[in-house]
Amino acid sequence: MHGLDSMPSLNGTSSLKGVPSIMGVRDWLQELGHSDDDVNGLNVIHISGTKGKGSTCAFISSFLKAHGERTGFPQKVGLYTSPHLSYVQERIQINSRPIPENLFAKYVFEVWNGLSGRISPEPRYLQLLYLISIHAFLKERVDVAIYETHHGGEYDATNIIQQPIATGVTTIGMDHVEQLGPAIENIAWHKAGIFKRGSPAFSCLQEPAATAVLQQRASEKNVALKFIDVDPSLPCKESVLKPEVQRTNCSLAIALAGAFLKVKAPEEHCILEPHEILRGIEQFSWPGRYRHIVDGNHQWFLDGAHNDLSIQKAAQWFAETISEGQG
Repeated sequence: MHGLDSMPSLNGTSSLKGVPSIMGVRDWLQELGHSDDDVNGLNVIHISGTKGKGSTCAFISSFLKAHGERTGFPQKVGLYTSPHLSYVQERIQINSRPIPENLFAKYVFEVWNGLSGRISPEPRYLQLLYLISIHAFLKERVDVAIYETHHGGEYDATNIIQQPIATGVTTIGMDHVEQLGPAIENIAWHKAGIFKRGSPAFSCLQEPAATAVLQQRASEKNVALKFIDVDPSLPCKESVLKPEVQRTNCSLAIALAGAFLKVKAPEEHCILEPHEILRGIEQFSWPGRYRHIVDGNHQWFLDGAHNDLSIQKAAQWFAETISEGQG
């Protein structure tokens, strides 16, 4: 990890305060008996960004699940995202389903009892959930683990992964500026912190300032970075792809799922086939994102937008959907 004085300062000094969430995570994992090699063995796909991280992760999970249903690999696809919508187990899923409540409770107590009174300081909430996810995925022997950063990247708790199979950056915008810095360049610098030497990196198309920072950080880390445009072969009539931003997220997910299969799948099954992509889109589900529910004479438009960029995209989706319905 870079020293804490490595953070760039643009248009003012950084306002990073407190202890970065990455601090202590490796020590806690080792106390639980999980080495760096164990974590690397999870075959992690690591995702950062401002908008679309959860959707991109869910698309990757859906594509790999569809591939596994046909070929037998991967059989178990782990998924770690935040926040949850209804209950906390949603953050830790296997094969697109939250782990059962009794299993979640079992792993919570194994982690908590394994750390309580043995090491100081104790993990904070998000750190604890991340530790539980690592513990659960190792115990459940997943074939791949898809991880969404909490926020940022460079100093995020999830960034103790040293050898991810691939990394991805979704759309970058202005969010968490008190922690990440006042300019888009600062935020892009943090998001690119998940890039690791020897692991390919992918990004959706970004605005020029963010693109330049991602390219610079990839060069510094000797990482091959590829920018992914919207895949023109995506179906036009699938409701989950009606919002343009979901077509962007889906396209990035296809690239990342393909990169994983190229490295880890048997040679005869190392390609994500077009029919698997269609199957993955059909079975894709991400509640709380661009959800349109028709209930008799009533329509509900649900989206958990929580920053300016997300609100703009949600408003655009709402307006377009209403317009189509009146056409």
